[in-house]
Amino acid sequence: MTETTTQAPLELLTFQTARGALERALAALRGGQTVFDLAAVKLADSSGVAVLLELQRQARKAGVTVSFVNLPVSLRSLATLYGVDTLLADAPANLPASPQTH
Repeated sequence: MTETTTQAPLELLTFQTARGALERALAALRGGQTVFDLAAVKLADSSGVAVLLELQRQARKAGVTVSFVNLPVSLRSLATLYGVDTLLADAPANLPASPQTH
């Protein structure tokens, strides 16, 4: 997930980075961010899919909706394989990105 603040963009969304990625995303969500740009993600595994689903679950609990933009092919393929692709679909192209996309 990329972020326009001081943190470096997240290029790996894997088992090794999942906990930190989720913590960053939840902090961004608490800060009001609802659009998450995944353009910088170069490698993702099933843990990456789990991170995005948990982020959505936490957002729903908070009464907000999150959107993902620029989903990498690897994440789309895994989501399709697991049957959750409709839950992680790219946000519409005309959706303005949050000023602090993650």
